Amino acid sequence: MRVQGACHCGTIAFEADIDPERVRICHCSDCQQLSGTVFRVVVPCPEEQFHLTRGEPKIYVKTAESGRRRQQAFCGNCGSPLYATADEPAGSRKLGLRVGVLAQRRELIPKRQFWFASALSWLPTLPGTTAAGDS
Repeated sequence: MRVQGACHCGTIAFEADIDPERVRICHCSDCQQLSGTVFRVVVPCPEEQFHLTRGEPKIYVKTAESGRRRQQAFCGNCGSPLYATADEPAGSRKLGLRVGVLAQRRELIPKRQFWFASALSWLPTLPGTTAAGDS
């Protein structure tokens, strides 16, 4: 599925080809803190299927408790999170696109949930999803 994305202020825009069946929810504490909310909805995209059409994102590299480094791409003007990926040389990485910045977000229904052990206790079970453990 071809999707279009943009930050809130419009400085950065992109197109990507994704599999809508792979939309998922991440409950990890990093996603909670980086998004400023209780979970993040993401869809993977092969790097070669992602194309910036306007602007250049800022990159923040975070280090997880595991020591794994992840690049967090966002708009340096409005702060909208755009995607995350491994902190490795470009080429064959997977990008975790942030569904909230995609024009087609209403059509992208999550099928799985990850890091469910970190989910906040007051969240209801979301219909149509399965918990996939902590990976």
